[in-house]
Amino acid sequence: MADAETQPESEKPAKQPKNKPAKKRRRLSRKQEGRRQLLRAGLVAGALLALQPLAFLPVVRKWRSRLRPPGALEESKFLAACIKCGQCVQVCPVQAIHLADADEGLGVGVPYIEARSQACDFSCDALSCVLACPTGALSHDLKTKEEVRMGLARLARPEACLARRAKGFRGRARGSDFHGRLRYEEIDRWNPLPVAEVDYDRKVCDLCVIECPIGETALRLEPLHDFTGEYSMTPVVGEGCVGCGACEMICPQDPPCIVVDERKAWGQT
Repeated sequence: MADAETQPESEKPAKQPKNKPAKKRRRLSRKQEGRRQLLRAGLVAGALLALQPLAFLPVVRKWRSRLRPPGALEESKFLAACIKCGQCVQVCPVQAIHLADADEGLGVGVPYIEARSQACDFSCDALSCVLACPTGALSHDLKTKEEVRMGLARLARPEACLARRAKGFRGRARGSDFHGRLRYEEIDRWNPLPVAEVDYDRKVCDLCVIECPIGETALRLEPLHDFTGEYSMTPVVGEGCVGCGACEMICPQDPPCIVVDERKAWGQT
């Protein structure tokens, strides 16, 4: 057997590379470390500033127009004054007020009302949400429910309105699985009751009118003169409408025939 010295170069075992000693990491001085931390903080702050305009998009583009609680200031002032404490949510007797989710941008945590699910029926009488607001985002100048201006009701689907079609209504307005509540003064003056437990029997459907907490100054039925039906009537929104959403909530048609336009005032086109 030939020894290693006579072996051809190609057959000699490859030399193993020697492990190079790891370079020692140079320690930064306190001054250098401070600069590095300052640089990192600057980059983070810059990124946050660059992304901040995105938070305005849901507000500016009005991805979700919201019905605000009674007494809410003009929208920009309301958003500036509201501290998102949730006090109004806690005192609402019918749990009509909710706090907005993260998809609201700068509006996250701001209170709103979803009238179709649960309207403000003024069961509290004394505007408890206004009294509970610590900043005046819900104006403390309000004394009665008639002074509230949340929006304005509108007959959005006249062709589907049962009253205009000279039809009555019998049964439960929103079905047995509906979770909304209203104050039925003829049954219980103080405690709102589940709508799903109340049966109606109306010769001509007038649920939106009889459940309006303001009365005929806000919503009434008038004869529909261009219709030949004996009992044909139509809901008429009056100047007293405060936009509470009770009419939208109780309408038995789906989608509702009458809705509330948020922030709209009487006389606006």
